[in-house]
Amino acid sequence: MKRYGNLYPKIWDMDNIKEAHRNAQRGKKHYQEVQMVNADEENYLVQLQAMLRDKTFRNSAYEVFTKVEGGKEREIYRLPYFPDRIVHHCIMQILEPIWMKTFISDTYAALKGRGIHKGVKRLKLALRDVENTKYCLKFDVRKFYPSIDHDILKVILRKKIKGPDVLWLLEEIIDSAEGVPIGNYLSQYFGNLYLAYFDHWMKEEKGCKYYFRYCDDVVVLHRDKGFLHKLLIEAQEYLDTHLKLRMKANYQIFPVDKRGIDFLGYRFFHNYTLLRKSIVQRFKAKVVRIKRSYREMFSSQIINGLMSYWGWMKYGNCLNLAKRYIDGNIRQIVGTVSKQNDIKNPLRRFTWL
Repeated sequence: MKRYGNLYPKIWDMDNIKEAHRNAQRGKKHYQEVQMVNADEENYLVQLQAMLRDKTFRNSAYEVFTKVEGGKEREIYRLPYFPDRIVHHCIMQILEPIWMKTFISDTYAALKGRGIHKGVKRLKLALRDVENTKYCLKFDVRKFYPSIDHDILKVILRKKIKGPDVLWLLEEIIDSAEGVPIGNYLSQYFGNLYLAYFDHWMKEEKGCKYYFRYCDDVVVLHRDKGFLHKLLIEAQEYLDTHLKLRMKANYQIFPVDKRGIDFLGYRFFHNYTLLRKSIVQRFKAKVVRIKRSYREMFSSQIINGLMSYWGWMKYGNCLNLAKRYIDGNIRQIVGTVSKQNDIKNPLRRFTWL
């Protein structure tokens, strides 16, 4: 296994820092702290370079707040833009190409060129092999990010990185909180790396041809239900022994066509794919809110409010849902508002119209 050294000077190189500053502020230029750095960019970036070059950088204190997502309460950790978020981008710009080589092709969370829709396409492709995808094993990890062991993560990082200065910087960030804090730019990559060798074990040692992971959610498809029951026990043992992780107690082994695979926001069957029920409910509620307040809205606001849901629908068998709730309920409203604001063909992005 190849290990990489002499990377640290690339991280604190001024060109890399400037690029990190540009990337870190995307979509955040209105933030006061971003505007502060931009107002005296050279001074701040020279300070940051000195912190990294001289190894005086210290992880800042976190702002911690609670956020509810999908009915789950999560503690989110936020770092200041300067110096921390820029430093994270400095690191990722150099190490991401190295780390990407570690991942199997069927892990999708927070990776360039991957994401939910690629996972959807890959899972649909696998389900064409009906004979070998009759049964599904589905599980996730209990309190994944808070349970990540720092010593194990550091060992995993050393499998690819050998420069002591880079390892010092990574460990400064790792040791800044218990587990791996949700909200850090680096956290999702640390999470992927933590499970990367488990992925390889499942694919190469256990022979799981149809294995998919998004963050800590895992789906395995196989023709033999007995194989999946045995695999479940072995996977539990691997996670416990090698990573000090525990599966949630709600793991499932079931026939795909009887229940469907609830994964990536969809329910997958062999012959069709539906949106997850909770997403459909949120979409319908969005339509209701638009109908109630459309007189105060511009056509573009209405369309933008629906486009994210259309992005979900077009990857599933959801045409009837889209026609009923977008076409049937919204066409007249959008047409009226568009006429008032002299906007032509505002529904052109919905391809069935």
